[in-house]
Amino acid sequence: MHATIYHNPKCGTSRNALQILREAGVEPEIIEYLKTPLSREELAALAERLGGASVLLRTKEILVAELGLENAAEATILDAIAAHPILLNRPLVVTDKGARFCRPAELVREII
Repeated sequence: MHATIYHNPKCGTSRNALQILREAGVEPEIIEYLKTPLSREELAALAERLGGASVLLRTKEILVAELGLENAAEATILDAIAAHPILLNRPLVVTDKGARFCRPAELVREII
């Protein structure tokens, strides 16, 4: 099984999702999106797969309010996440069975 985790190693939930994957025998491709930000095109593809750009947005980030993203258009949200990777909701796991934001981390079991 191929799996990719968009990971922030400082996030406990992200670390837990990675651990669950590994315990299930899945060694995912790990993308530390803060070190290697996703392109706008990659974000758009994920948004399409998950049901919209607003799902990608980590609404708890102060920057969301500062940039006025609460009710922003999809294109504006994608541009903002591309410019400020901290705005990407996490952890995001993509496997052959689907894509999920794994908050709580146990949600990753639905796609492995």
